[in-house]
Amino acid sequence: MTDVTLRTYSFIDRLQPQCAAHIAATCQGDVPVAGMAELFVEMSPGNEVFHVADVALKAASVRPALQIIEREFGLLELHSESQAEVLAAGAAILSELNLQESDRLKPTIASTQFITNIHPYQAQLLNKFRKGALLIPGESLFVLEVAPAAYAGLAANEAEKAATIKVVEIRAVGRFGRTFLAGTESEVATARDAAVGALSSLEGRT
Repeated sequence: MTDVTLRTYSFIDRLQPQCAAHIAATCQGDVPVAGMAELFVEMSPGNEVFHVADVALKAASVRPALQIIEREFGLLELHSESQAEVLAAGAAILSELNLQESDRLKPTIASTQFITNIHPYQAQLLNKFRKGALLIPGESLFVLEVAPAAYAGLAANEAEKAATIKVVEIRAVGRFGRTFLAGTESEVATARDAAVGALSSLEGRT
């Protein structure tokens, strides 16, 4: 087998309602719902994602929402009502690649932006491309940029667990991922801390 770089291995124990809705609005595969467990696996070369998807789907009772191949990387999302089934699918992928979870790349936060009392014109611009909640003028906005990109989903999910915020957009494909969160200043600050903390706690290769 071609040498594979495991860029992202991101297990989500309980998918939150807004994050589930965002994936459902953007995926080409099976639609996940809140409460499900989820796994994001990103690798290079990108074409390897076809093989590991086959391995995972035959090994466990999971369903795929995303199978994306771009210029450099491949991304696979799997979900199930059962955390055990998602973990079994992940274990099958790692075994096939002869890798451990610790062989993934540790997420690197490239930048963060915290904007209070967002201007109406900027809110309108951001709303043009969002797939999640509308950004309302006067709200606070937090934007997190992370590499590898697929960790953006974990960041958004942990933020939604921790605070009453709106998930405006999640971009989890490409060289950098971005998470856009909005709400009151205090709630967005809590969400920011949860997102950054979740990414910082993950182990992996630098």
